[in-house]
Amino acid sequence: MNASPVTPPAPPDDSPPGSLRDAAKNALRYWEVRRLGYNLVLTAIAVGWVVFTWPHFRPAFNWAAALKLFGLAALANGCYCAAYPVDLAMQCSPTRDVWLRRRWILWCAGMLFSAALEYYWIADEIYPDAG
Repeated sequence: MNASPVTPPAPPDDSPPGSLRDAAKNALRYWEVRRLGYNLVLTAIAVGWVVFTWPHFRPAFNWAAALKLFGLAALANGCYCAAYPVDLAMQCSPTRDVWLRRRWILWCAGMLFSAALEYYWIADEIYPDAG
């Protein structure tokens, strides 16, 4: 009787990666899902500024401002990618198991930093020049 080879089950998401490629896949799965929340929070802050100070921001709605806004959004998403080198380094460290359970702390810290930076940027750089 010729038995077909049995493939072993796929390791769970928190198993030690066999390579940097596995660690990168794990990082992509984790961080890209959370990018949507990151963008939603930053969008809510910008929309909040416009809504709560509407008459002041009205003259700022033009194509030049839209281009700057697009550039700032691209910069914010580029900064989000700073989590990848940290995550990959921690996945390759002896504290990998602890890191996988606590990397949400890095997301929260990065989110708070980005929100504070955006709030400052709007309050100090954009709001005074809008009117």
